[in-house]
Order: sequence, then C-alpha cells, then structure tokens
Amino acid sequence: MSQSISNQHLPGQHGLTGWIFVGFLSSVLLVVALLRGQGMVAPQDDAAVSWQLTLRFEDRPNGDIAVLDADSQMEIARYQGEQGFVRGTLRTLSRERMRRGIGSGPAFDLIGRTDGRLTLNDPATGVRIDLESFGPTNMSSFARLHIHATSFQNTIQE
Repeated sequence: MSQSISNQHLPGQHGLTGWIFVGFLSSVLLVVALLRGQGMVAPQDDAAVSWQLTLRFEDRPNGDIAVLDADSQMEIARYQGEQGFVRGTLRTLSRERMRRGIGSGPAFDLIGRTDGRLTLNDPATGVRIDLESFGPTNMSSFARLHIHATSFQNTIQE
C-alpha cells in the first residue's frame, strides 16, 4: 500500500508566508539602517597641543609600573596596586607592539590638548588612545603624570 504524502500542510506553502518573511526582513534592514546613524560622532579635529610628555613605562619586580622620562630615564611616577585602567591601556599598546615585533624600548607620547582632551600615542605603531573617551576618572590616572613631570622638572632646575 502506498500512501501519498500530501504537502499541503508544510510551512511555506501559503502565499502569506512569503510576504511575512519579506516584511520581517525589510523591518530588520530598516531598523539596522536607523540605528547605524545614531550615536555616531563625527571625529573632531585635534585641538592645539598644550603639553606633551615622552614617557617609558616599565614593570618592576614587585608589580609596580614605573613611569620614566624618556630623555633622562629618571622615574617621575610609580603606579602601585591594581591600577586596572592604566595596566589595561598599557597592555593594549604592548600587545600591538608584540604583534608587530617591536620591543618595549620606544617611548610613548602623552599629549594634553588645549580643549582638555588627553591622548596616549605610540609612535612606534601609530596606535592612538583618546583617554577622555573612558571618562574623567580614568583619564585622570594619566593626567596626573603631567603634574608629576612638572614637579620633576622643577626639582631638576633647582
């Protein structure tokens, strides 16, 4: 006995199903198009440089991070303890250097701008991190280096 299998009740056999799919797909594309334009901020031109530090960051055996003036190799600051944002930022830059086969020797540029923005730049890789993007508390972790460097410079001149 052969029974014929009817495909009348299989999905997709109604004309309405196709239109529902087309409507759903169109809705998704419309939502993606609308959301894509939201929250996008046009890149700002960089303000003039107010100050710039050329720094090296070195890990110490006790887990601290020493911040050295790249020219004099004198320690101007030290990060102790967790310092998650500082460590994470430096880890990002170090990872890119390792990926390109660049050692830890080249210095970084910390740039303060006249509009209050702060940038950490790695000239060896071209990677730039706009620190104000992470909020004022995290940015201040690096902004304090300007104060330390200024007091360090004043100490040397005396």
